Amino acid sequence: HFMEKKINLNVKETEKNLRVDVFINKQENNISRTRIKNLILDKKLKLNDQIILDPSKKTTSGDVLELTIPIPKKASLKPYKYKLDIVYEDKDLIVINKPAGIVIHPGAGNFDNTIVNALINYDKNSLSNIGDELRPGIVHRIDKNTSGLIVIAKNNSTHENLSIQFSKHTITRIYQLLIWGKIRPSKGRLETFITRSSKNRQMMEVSQTKGKKAITNYITVETFENENIPTLSLLECKLETGRTHQIRVHMKFLGNNIVGDDKYKKKFKKIKNIDPLLEKNIVNLNRQFLHAKTIKFMHPRKKKKMIFDTILPQELEIILKMLRNTGK
Repeated sequence: HFMEKKINLNVKETEKNLRVDVFINKQENNISRTRIKNLILDKKLKLNDQIILDPSKKTTSGDVLELTIPIPKKASLKPYKYKLDIVYEDKDLIVINKPAGIVIHPGAGNFDNTIVNALINYDKNSLSNIGDELRPGIVHRIDKNTSGLIVIAKNNSTHENLSIQFSKHTITRIYQLLIWGKIRPSKGRLETFITRSSKNRQMMEVSQTKGKKAITNYITVETFENENIPTLSLLECKLETGRTHQIRVHMKFLGNNIVGDDKYKKKFKKIKNIDPLLEKNIVNLNRQFLHAKTIKFMHPRKKKKMIFDTILPQELEIILKMLRNTGK
């Protein structure tokens, strides 16, 4: 999918003692500094024929730099005819409500049927391009089988600004989820490290010592327990960090897996004492009961607070309705 473009730069006497990422950014101001930094960390910069990994390394007069930029063949991002549920749009950003079952951006095994491809079909000329080439506009993401709100950047200044809000954790994201059992205390704050699982690279796990810090605030909204159902709880989680699979991993860590999560699950024996119709809806749920319900952030240009909220999708709402009715 990739071709490469090489940029060669020579450092003049007047340009010495600059950080290499700053120097490149000055010469090539259409590539953002964040992007340059990521390329350097990705072993794409040679300084006098040696690969360097330090964006803060200083330039010396006479240095020769070669930066390799992977560029996708344009064909790698095909438009995908797919009806996006657009909650809000202006000239800087789009907020969409993603259903479960669709991935956000192209990657191994799926290059064409993603939200990014749908965005290209919707309006190919207005998506930021400072991230990875296969992720134009994508500032953050939610998993394939999670539904809910994501914000898309239409230009680079919006993208940079939103990324900073994410890294400072000033963006509020609230998820609703249904878990097996109930959590004691009924509300709390989980703070752990999360790292890639050594057993399965596709999965993440809680670690005591390594990985990235992950913080989830949870509150129990409703608990369902009676003789016709196993105990289940509806939770709201507010993310302080946004690690891969964070809520799913944290729930598994507590021993209260999310209903419908096929990756982070316990081996369940046959569910005892359960209303057959409810059981059918739970067993046939081909997604996790996890929905990104609310997102709040500061509009990068208008400098005003934006708040978006969605209702649960039909296939999740129906399960809650049944649970609420079984107790009566």
